[in-house]
Amino acid sequence: MACNKTQNHKLEDGKWRGEFSVSDQQFPFLFEVQGAATDSATVYLINGAERVPLNGITYSNDTVSIPIEAYDAILTGVVTDGKFEGKFKKLFVDNDEGVPFIAVKSDAPRFEVASTPATTSLAGKWDIDFIGQKGDTTHNVGIFNQDATILTGSILTNAGDLRYLEGALTNDGFQFSAFAGLSPYLIKGKFEGNDSFTGEFYTTRGATKLIGKRNADAALADPYGLAYMKKGYDRLDFTFPNIEGQKVSLSDPRYKDKVVIVSILGSWCPNCLDEMEYLSPWYKENNKRGVEIIGLAFERKDDPEYVKTVLSRLVKRYDTTYEILFAGKLGDDATAKALPQVSKIMGYPTTIFIDKKGAVRKIHTGFNGPATGLFYEEFKQDFNKVVDDLLAEK
Repeated sequence: MACNKTQNHKLEDGKWRGEFSVSDQQFPFLFEVQGAATDSATVYLINGAERVPLNGITYSNDTVSIPIEAYDAILTGVVTDGKFEGKFKKLFVDNDEGVPFIAVKSDAPRFEVASTPATTSLAGKWDIDFIGQKGDTTHNVGIFNQDATILTGSILTNAGDLRYLEGALTNDGFQFSAFAGLSPYLIKGKFEGNDSFTGEFYTTRGATKLIGKRNADAALADPYGLAYMKKGYDRLDFTFPNIEGQKVSLSDPRYKDKVVIVSILGSWCPNCLDEMEYLSPWYKENNKRGVEIIGLAFERKDDPEYVKTVLSRLVKRYDTTYEILFAGKLGDDATAKALPQVSKIMGYPTTIFIDKKGAVRKIHTGFNGPATGLFYEEFKQDFNKVVDDLLAEK
């Protein structure tokens, strides 16, 4: 009878809990499968309020492949007796060994409930310093919410935020994790009194030390002060191909006498995707007011077919109607070559505001996405004010 038993090598509908294994750490992640019995099954990666849909699941013999098109990656493995075991691989990396994971169909929470949860509340704003292996320190801001022992929130850096984090209290601190398709994150912290903590931020590349201090007025450096026009320059001059290979220039008639927003982005960049999710519908509502947007994409490869594929996916995903141009292969000096008039670009995305006369008026580094709550609302208000003021000028 055992020999005749039929094995089900397909994912089943419902919630699943998995763990990535990285060095000596386990990075938990959650997902839900819907429509498993159909040809259009969807896997939703879950991080707090976020649900990231993954479509195009395929089966080959006993192998399951779940493409993560947004980040040119894949979850692939074998399902046996309700256990999904395999690897997360980045397709843009040649011969990537991948990150191993095991997932089981379960309603279990992301983290096991602590026996005696810490009584300190993590809710609120925190100054958080990331301390590198060489002792270099980067100042960031944490914004967290707490519902009993369940935690959500994000950490903001000057290059963007860590998006949706979900976690729980431990006996002496807290832990968060997230996986939205690019790379798994794990954060562990230990309270040092009611208003400080120490901890580690783990990625597949290693660990970074954290020091947090409660601060209701926590803030980042001025995002308008990190990148600027070089002395003697007040405008940009560029020509790059669009997705179809046609040359598009900032000096084209389409942009003459209009307010122009230049968004420096990459299809691989989560914060850039958050910005596009905001900009695409915003443009449709506002472009008739005399404003244009140009996206300058820097990609992992400069192969024309690769670029066309990843940027076409991007445009389709957000139904983007403004031009996305390929500005060069990602690298330390990529933005310097593409935009020699600008000082060093500090992060992706970076947004440049140009007035009707063609002069650069402001350069904003980073993007506070929807995971940051009030910071996101403040960004939208500021963005619209900048555009409104430029449009009001003669």
